[in-house]
Amino acid sequence: MSDELTSDLRELAAEGERPPTLTGAEIRGRAVRRRRRRRTALAAAGASVAGALALVVALSLGGGTDRELPPAASPTVTASPPATPDATVDLGRRVLSVAGRQLPITAGTVKTPTPTGRMTVLAKKAVDVLTARDVGFSDKYDVKAPWVIQLGASDGSENFIATMTYDEKALGNYDRTGGWIGLRQADAKWLYEQLSPGAVIDIEASGAADRTPSPTPTGVDGRGVATAGSTGMDGGAATAGTGTGPGTSGG
Repeated sequence: MSDELTSDLRELAAEGERPPTLTGAEIRGRAVRRRRRRRTALAAAGASVAGALALVVALSLGGGTDRELPPAASPTVTASPPATPDATVDLGRRVLSVAGRQLPITAGTVKTPTPTGRMTVLAKKAVDVLTARDVGFSDKYDVKAPWVIQLGASDGSENFIATMTYDEKALGNYDRTGGWIGLRQADAKWLYEQLSPGAVIDIEASGAADRTPSPTPTGVDGRGVATAGSTGMDGGAATAGTGTGPGTSGG
């Protein structure tokens, strides 16, 4: 039984045996090609991994793909020219020019000069009290003055324009104040209505060397103290007592 089975198996194997479809060389070539494809795939996979790592590093260092661009250079800002003044005061000629008109003025004396430069209208009062220091009296005499325009400079200093009530002859001729600018009553009222808070006034000292010295006007003694004949806009004499200065008395 054993011999017969062995013989049958051999016959069956011989019948089922088929010659190989590929030669040995073709089989080896196919194996080589398969190895090359595997290497290529591995190389591609490695490149992909390297690229992914590089991207991760770039993101971590750069803070993201949307990197902030440097700010654009600011355009060069050209300083705007100073505003044209609404009025100009020429201390040398003793003239205030505004809206095509020239108004005669009197200003500060040599001892109490009027500050120059650009000033701005801060406020206005129909009537205010000028102290002895403002007026230029050596004693404590106050004077009521109508149509007062308060001025302020960029450094914080202040001055004012008002009606000259105690020496109208000084207007356009000589200087008679403690540093403020005096006008005729009609001119002061017109200017008061012409200028509003925020208006710009340039005060210049051109020709100041040729200014006429301030004489001692009638009604003021040798010390510069108002006498009984010195009158104010209310028709009375200069009022005695310590004043509070411009801006302290309502109009």
